[in-house]
Amino acid sequence: MLEQQLVNALSLGCVYALFALGFTLIFGVLGVINLSHGAVFMVGAYAAEQAVVHFAAPLWAALAFAFVFSGTVGLAIDWLVLRPLRARAAPHLIPMIATIGVGIILTNAVQGIFGAQNLRFPAGLVSERTLRIGGVDTTALGLGIIALSLALMAALMLALRRTQLGRALRAIAESPRAACLLGIDVEGLFRLTSFVAAGLGGVAGVLIGLYSNALFPLMGKSMLEKGIAVIILGGMGDMRGAMIGGLFLGLAEVLSVAYIGSSMRDAVAFGLLFLILLLRPKGLFGTVFERKA
Repeated sequence: MLEQQLVNALSLGCVYALFALGFTLIFGVLGVINLSHGAVFMVGAYAAEQAVVHFAAPLWAALAFAFVFSGTVGLAIDWLVLRPLRARAAPHLIPMIATIGVGIILTNAVQGIFGAQNLRFPAGLVSERTLRIGGVDTTALGLGIIALSLALMAALMLALRRTQLGRALRAIAESPRAACLLGIDVEGLFRLTSFVAAGLGGVAGVLIGLYSNALFPLMGKSMLEKGIAVIILGGMGDMRGAMIGGLFLGLAEVLSVAYIGSSMRDAVAFGLLFLILLLRPKGLFGTVFERKA
């Protein structure tokens, strides 16, 4: 049933969009393609699982812990890696290479601590009862993923568009030097952006872990590839594009599994992305833009 597949696609697409939103937030504000974001996504999932297993935390507390823990990891990456490179005015390629190294370190550290085997959240953490809404079967988990993802994305968009903080971040995205001359604490907002973006990635990791019922050290690798595809499809640095691109990728994957086969899922999804970019190379909402110093 098409309606059923659309609900499944919305659940998956919302997680992709949430991950890509943090990814594109870092690029839009810091001007860095943070290739450790997939590893931070994985760390958030493991943090939540440990909170549940060892401290019997309820799901809402585990999600909050994952946000704070992964946000702190993102803050440490900015403080220890990106900030020194900004101070030295390193070319854009250098921070990207550095974050590849950070991602490898995080992945290997988690694998060394927990091993390479799959972990799972305890049974019963989320109700598995099937709900029937408008003739479509769904679960409490699926509805929760959609609701939480949309709420976080809406809160971030409102904060960026309607608050003084959001205006300051948009000024930094336009020109960090001009923003500094206006009295904006550029370095402080860089740190805040790193924390929030990594936190969103960690929450997305928990949701994917619940959705697939599996956590493993390399789970961030495929998500990183999809996140890069999503932000390129939507337009580099554009929040609307990240959300719509994530939903599109989720829809393409679910429908390809339902009507073609699971082995062709990634081929179909990325093939469609490729065709769209051939028609619109800047992405759906991308513009020709050069960030000022």
